[in-house]
Amino acid sequence: MRGTETGPARVLVDAEADVRPSAAGAAARRALLAHPVLLLVGIVLASLNMRVALASVAPLVGEIAESFGLSSTAGSLITSIPVLFLGLGALVAPWLGRRFGAERTVLAALLLLAGGILVRLLPSVLAVYGGGVLVGTAIALLNVLMPGLIKRDFPDRAATMTSVYTGAMVAGATLAAAAAVPLEDALGGGWQGSLGFWSLLAVVAAVGWLPQVLIARGRTGHEVRAVPAAGAAPTRVWRSALAWQVTLFMGLQSLWSYVLIAWMPTIFTDHGMSRSEAGVVFAFNNLIQIAGAFVVPLLAGRRRSQRPLVVLVTAMVAAGYAGLLVAPAEGAWLWSAVLGVGQGGALGLALTLIVLRTEDAPTAARLSGMAQTVGYLMAAAGPLAAGALHQATGSWTLPIALVLGVCAAAAGVGLLAARDRTV
Repeated sequence: MRGTETGPARVLVDAEADVRPSAAGAAARRALLAHPVLLLVGIVLASLNMRVALASVAPLVGEIAESFGLSSTAGSLITSIPVLFLGLGALVAPWLGRRFGAERTVLAALLLLAGGILVRLLPSVLAVYGGGVLVGTAIALLNVLMPGLIKRDFPDRAATMTSVYTGAMVAGATLAAAAAVPLEDALGGGWQGSLGFWSLLAVVAAVGWLPQVLIARGRTGHEVRAVPAAGAAPTRVWRSALAWQVTLFMGLQSLWSYVLIAWMPTIFTDHGMSRSEAGVVFAFNNLIQIAGAFVVPLLAGRRRSQRPLVVLVTAMVAAGYAGLLVAPAEGAWLWSAVLGVGQGGALGLALTLIVLRTEDAPTAARLSGMAQTVGYLMAAAGPLAAGALHQATGSWTLPIALVLGVCAAAAGVGLLAARDRTV
């Protein structure tokens, strides 16, 4: 893969700080890299949490809205607000990483995620929305820092590790979607018990991440004075056309995915499917995403241009949405499978492009922040717009037709982002 560093210097490049650390910082980095199992376990546990709090809501959003007497538009805010703060939170993630170090910031994000999930259980619609703010912010920190961490710690295996963490992220979403309704029944606490359960997974991940914080402590922030790396002037990613192409592809694929996260079970139930079956089909959609999320980054890392993969994943998503338009309930399993492979592949490809289109870890961290800030702000409009259009028309035809237009736009910018160039 292009753009990786070789030799001893590679362990000195700090993705979140844009500096070469002092002697103490370098020693801490070598100590952490000496425990690859800890790194891998920590990345997998953190990744499992990156979609759980979002996917666990989708099968229950109708019930939650009904319990508070919310309209379709107001109910869509339950899923739109966290996505909005995926973008807003991404604005502060690079600064927090530089100030406190990626390890500490990831730990804080996991604890914030657990707290946000619990806040949503309070008996107030404002708490549901406020908890969504905390959840979205926490996931944003994980979203932005993870590509830089992988680029920094696994420079020669970045595409493979992107597959691992993307697969774990999708696996967590699958588990949450499948278990949402059964947990509601098993715990006997209504939707609150089902949602609250997932705070435990965030706490487990925080415990699993703690060794990395302890090993790497003192490496960044006020405890260590880092010296600027020679020749490491900040890349102006915000002025790069290629960076904007990667960013728009990230945003458009996120938009179509969050429309499904918010409304897929509702689309099925509106066409006569039971809540429990709709939840299972939605879980299957998340499960099948693992295939695309794992395979596509591996294929992308072996190619100089990723254009064929852009065409493949966008065509699959468009075909799945077209199926929801013409025969949603009758072909539910087929459309979920086609969409799942396309969604997972598009997400994995978008994340891999951040790595492949940059020369070093600092630039990857900046592009990750840019792509996810702008991308998730774009994506937040999807669930809200789909809910409002459904409420206005009483049908899912117009919302789905507009998402097909999003697929066409994603194919266009994706073909540009997939060229063999770097920011």
